[in-house]
Amino acid sequence: MAEHWDVVVVGAGTAGCPLAARLADAGRRVLLLEAGAAHPAGELRDANSLRAAVPGHPANWDLRGLLPGGREIRVPRGRVVGGSSAVNAGYFVRPSPADAGGWAAAGNDLWSYDRLLPAMRRLESDREFGDRPEHGADGPMPVQRLADGPPLAEAFGRATAELGLPAEPDKNAGAAPGYGALPRNVVDGRRISAADAYLAPRRGHPGLAVRGGVRALRVLLEWGRAVGVVTTGGDVRADEVVLSAGAVGSAHLLMLSGIGPADVLRAAGIPVRVDAPGVGTSASDHPVVYLPFRPAGNVTAAPGQAPLHGVLHATLAGAETPGDLEVLPWLAPFSQVMTGRAAPPGDVVEFGVALLRTVGRGRLVLTGGDPARPPVIEYGHLVETVDRRRMREGVRLAAELLRTRALAAVGEPADDLSTAGGRALDGWIRERLTTAVHLSGTAPMGPDGDPLSVVDQRLRVRGIEGLRVADTSVLPRVPSRGPAATAVLVGERAAELMTGSDRPRVQAPGRPPLS
Repeated sequence: MAEHWDVVVVGAGTAGCPLAARLADAGRRVLLLEAGAAHPAGELRDANSLRAAVPGHPANWDLRGLLPGGREIRVPRGRVVGGSSAVNAGYFVRPSPADAGGWAAAGNDLWSYDRLLPAMRRLESDREFGDRPEHGADGPMPVQRLADGPPLAEAFGRATAELGLPAEPDKNAGAAPGYGALPRNVVDGRRISAADAYLAPRRGHPGLAVRGGVRALRVLLEWGRAVGVVTTGGDVRADEVVLSAGAVGSAHLLMLSGIGPADVLRAAGIPVRVDAPGVGTSASDHPVVYLPFRPAGNVTAAPGQAPLHGVLHATLAGAETPGDLEVLPWLAPFSQVMTGRAAPPGDVVEFGVALLRTVGRGRLVLTGGDPARPPVIEYGHLVETVDRRRMREGVRLAAELLRTRALAAVGEPADDLSTAGGRALDGWIRERLTTAVHLSGTAPMGPDGDPLSVVDQRLRVRGIEGLRVADTSVLPRVPSRGPAATAVLVGERAAELMTGSDRPRVQAPGRPPLS
């Protein structure tokens, strides 16, 4: 007989860890499965290095992506307890009010900013702003900003002021976008993953079991209901199954289980259980290019120093929402960031320019019915004329920043874009285009009448009882900030929706609002 649990959560990543922890706190018997290692290597603690993002690292799924035109890129995703929060740069910025407003307007009123704010407060321990009403001071995820940085960081801040761009001291307050210190889930140079924050304090909890090195192969379905998971370690049965395997992994498991576009499944030899055309067909991400900057002297971050300090969010002309462009200066050459060793003399640093609101969409291409062969990610970056135009505007703004007096005092642009016309600039962008690795929307939530919505706003998969998805797959559109904080929020919100603790609290007359 297969073992039986109240809930099986597939994927101990950025969303799966908080979900499993909160369900266990609510009295559910929870089994959390992870394909990667249950105990991350010590090198993953170093937030100043992205060693695990290098192709071939065992903590990295190292997925295959295709950009328009057919250029192949490698897409790192965490394959370890903690997921991508255990291997990324520690960027921890909330979704904006406009992001949540868009999700709510798409038919998901439970995901409005006001409905999400209690969970956003509960999940964080903000070291600078925790005493403010919109923040939390005692949550599991530490949020901290660096007060000082190397000369390059200070120069970038002065450059934004030189162009008259506003300041934004608290990136998580939902205020008008501008330049400000980057909130990070990093303490004393140590990356605090979702596993560190949520699982480590519950080690030994009688209602929570975490198993690494176990890969889910498909959802076990009987008579239209999810009753467990088929894994490399045997079948596991449960009253409810939640897929939290990430925007690629969760959609892949849905398709392997017969839930997806019927024609795609039949072509792969997978029996169709539910024709769900929205699985993997309307993905969104952030296209990004990197402008090289040649630093002069010792102005960059040294090995052991944080490679990120501040970030600019700006609004392009004609934007539908504010803050639709991000300029993120890396303070050390990528050769140093990836290895943790000092960069060779003369290495450039790179300023990322990301378009945060795009019209173009991507898709996941199923490569057959073998669970060991993940889908290929086909990006729709800059295929739309409006996206190309806006990326040109964003690159021009970043190039203008690099030519300010403030940055001229610490280096010079490695590429002169000051006279590049539209066609030449498009070519420059096309050659350097990549992705920010923020994939979302591969199993989007939406109302019953939306043919592309895969889950309802309580994250229940349509057409199958007892099955939910809880990660960035469900977001109708990628948030206009890096999605790590949003993924934690999805896990927290999913637990609320599954336990009924999302009901608004009654406020007594004359009393302050309840947290």
